Amino acid sequence: MKIHSSAIRPDRRRWIALIVICLGQLMIVLDSTIVNVALPSIQRDLHFSQANLTWVVNGYLIAYGSFLLIGGRAGDLIGRRKVFLAGVLVFTMASVLSGLAQDSATLIGARFLQGLGGALSAGVILALIVTGFPQPSERAQAMSVFTFVLAGGGSLGLLAGGMLTQMISWHWIFFINVPIGVGTLLLGWRLIEENEGIGLSHGVDVAGSILVSAAVMLGVYAIVTAADQGWGSDHTIGFGAAAILLLIAFFWLEARLENPILPPRILRLRSLTGASAARAMLATGMFTTFFLGALYLQNVKGYGAVGTGLAFLPTTLALAVLSLGITARLMRTFGPRALLIPGLVLITSALVLLSTADQHAAYFPGIFGAYLLFGIGAGMSFMPLMTIMMADVPAADAGVASGVANVTMQVGAAFGLAALGTIATDHSRTLIAQGNSIVSALTGGYQLGFAIAAACVATGLLIVVVVLRSAGGMRSQRPIARPEPESEEASEAA
Repeated sequence: MKIHSSAIRPDRRRWIALIVICLGQLMIVLDSTIVNVALPSIQRDLHFSQANLTWVVNGYLIAYGSFLLIGGRAGDLIGRRKVFLAGVLVFTMASVLSGLAQDSATLIGARFLQGLGGALSAGVILALIVTGFPQPSERAQAMSVFTFVLAGGGSLGLLAGGMLTQMISWHWIFFINVPIGVGTLLLGWRLIEENEGIGLSHGVDVAGSILVSAAVMLGVYAIVTAADQGWGSDHTIGFGAAAILLLIAFFWLEARLENPILPPRILRLRSLTGASAARAMLATGMFTTFFLGALYLQNVKGYGAVGTGLAFLPTTLALAVLSLGITARLMRTFGPRALLIPGLVLITSALVLLSTADQHAAYFPGIFGAYLLFGIGAGMSFMPLMTIMMADVPAADAGVASGVANVTMQVGAAFGLAALGTIATDHSRTLIAQGNSIVSALTGGYQLGFAIAAACVATGLLIVVVVLRSAGGMRSQRPIARPEPESEEASEAA
């Protein structure tokens, strides 16, 4: 049956388009966790070495982090629907290639392409939502749906990855993206409203695009390989220093261009930079909960892949309940900041509880309670953070602001997770050297990782209290105006 977008009422069309946009986001979020469960099967079938196996994940992460900012700015310039659908197309085709891969090189290359497609789509998704729903009440409801998909997709990925790998084969963790991608493409082209973009009349910042992509690529590469190479190794320090130098050159260039990929005015928005930093701290806690939590449940408690996915259901269900309208209503009543602070306190408390779980801990009530608290806290935190982030951003810059927010979260969380993973591993080795059993040593490493993750989220809470003092009033929820050509010229002149 053919869908005629002209026959759908404009208001209803926006909400259907939101579902389509969230389908694209679901595909990206699923992929971030669904692969982890299948890694042992992939290693056996494609004869990966232990060192090369990490590149099934790292190849995706490097490409994804490197092109987020470019994807966001491209949406501002040439149209966000075009960029979003181009990303979905690349991601879907790369998923087919990943599923068909018969050797390690093909799979790693396909994962890099998946990261590129995911970055193009994710770079404009927030911008599509905040410009498509400019009124505060509608935007809060739209953000509720997006938040559920963003946060709940991780748990779903763990469960789906375990079931598909055990019941069919690991190839289907990639093939499952194909019907989602095709549906998103067909519906998105008809239903998502296109913005005209500010155009390319002032030229394209090619040099800035190359510099920022190279800087993020080298930085993420240094982070994801630090666990194997060592944080103080010449390899890690060299690539890290190169990334910093390229980033300095990028900011120097952007301050001197008429039409930069990252307008300096964006970084002067305290609501954007402060909330992005806090979100990076929160993401570190979130990624740690799924990553170290899955390792703890499997290596210490002896859970299987499916059981591990089911163990995270309290987090997913709590997020679902809060995201389906409750958080939006509370935020309209009390403001985003008033909801965000107790949410981060709950997440910190959940991580502290997990840091006390040992090999004898029962799932009920301790582990269950920690995951439930985490889900409630995340449900109270993600949407207020995203609302504050985008509140003061002009509509013409919504894409690049979305890119900045996503890059900050991705790079910050990658650094945090890599550091915590290394710290946990090193602590476990120390405990083994002291004569502890392997299970006891692993438990000690995971406990330390959870404790440091709690400190990271507490740092995010401190940022909210100190940097975002004025956030949460009507100013942070004002309607986002549609851009006028004159206002864009004025902002460029400023």
